[in-house]
Amino acid sequence: MSLRRRLTLFVLCAFMALGLRDRILYNFAMRSILLYNPAAGRFPVRPFIPSLVHRLKKRGWQVTVLETLNGRHAMQVARQAALDGYDALFAIGGDGTVGMVAAGLQGSQTVLGVLPAGTTNVWAQEMGLRSFSWFSWYTLGQNLEILLRSPQYAVDVGLCNEMPFLLWAGLGLDALTVHKLEPRPRFYKYISVPHYAATAVWNATFWHGLHLRVWQEGQEIEGRYLLAVATNIRRYLGGLAVLSPHAFIDDGVMDLWLFGGESLRDTFRHFFALMAGHHLEAPNVRRLSFRHLRVTSETPFPLQLDGEPMLGGREVTLSVLPRALRIYIPPAGQSLLHDRAMRHGQV
Repeated sequence: MSLRRRLTLFVLCAFMALGLRDRILYNFAMRSILLYNPAAGRFPVRPFIPSLVHRLKKRGWQVTVLETLNGRHAMQVARQAALDGYDALFAIGGDGTVGMVAAGLQGSQTVLGVLPAGTTNVWAQEMGLRSFSWFSWYTLGQNLEILLRSPQYAVDVGLCNEMPFLLWAGLGLDALTVHKLEPRPRFYKYISVPHYAATAVWNATFWHGLHLRVWQEGQEIEGRYLLAVATNIRRYLGGLAVLSPHAFIDDGVMDLWLFGGESLRDTFRHFFALMAGHHLEAPNVRRLSFRHLRVTSETPFPLQLDGEPMLGGREVTLSVLPRALRIYIPPAGQSLLHDRAMRHGQV
């Protein structure tokens, strides 16, 4: 065989080997979905999605970009991603989007990555992640890099009448306020804090609480309460207040907070106590740690899950699914873990 033919065969074999290698690398690459909410936050995030795709592909990920139509669609996309065996789903939006995606992923091996781009991003605050805005557009890429370097943990998910939630489930005054606000045009998100405060005060003026009965592990509690909030995390009120300072997101237990009262004056008293951290000793505030409980009322009440309005009723059943969701937890958020040794792969 001539030298020229040998060189030709060598070059052909080299190209075939390179093509086979690329195909093998492609087949074994990590598969991800970038799911973004186009209506989330004060600023549209769509123009900045290509930079995230570039970062992921540079690290060897396969990337599919999808846009949410609404909260239920986000949950359906997440559920399908889990069924299709995607390695990760990066949710770009606010707490409502994150909660819906978590609902779809719970019980699966697909890992959730939270890239905050909503009006309030309380989960991101707990994780030490900065929120996206057009004045700090670069935080999207920075947060993605932080998540990709962070370990994966399994955290608890709550159930409210069989509907999953990640942060809170509320009934009463806070849920009524959420129902009045959401969904809201983007303009109102620029004045989200005063808009929320004004709506809450207006509702509290006419809100006289609910007569609730709570059953928890053989114990029955009865009283008139302005609101009841089940929480998986520590922060509340858009992250402005610490509601459950000793909460953990992986201990299989959540807290139900009951705020007693029936007047606007009681509402203001609770608000200022909560902002100052004095609610922990307040006589008309109760905390119940639970794995399962039931709440009933003589009158229908509104519900909110993770800041999203939900259909209410006269009864809710709350329970905890221990370590049902895999999620990236940055170092700044690991103080919320009861057992930091239980990383993904060790669970």
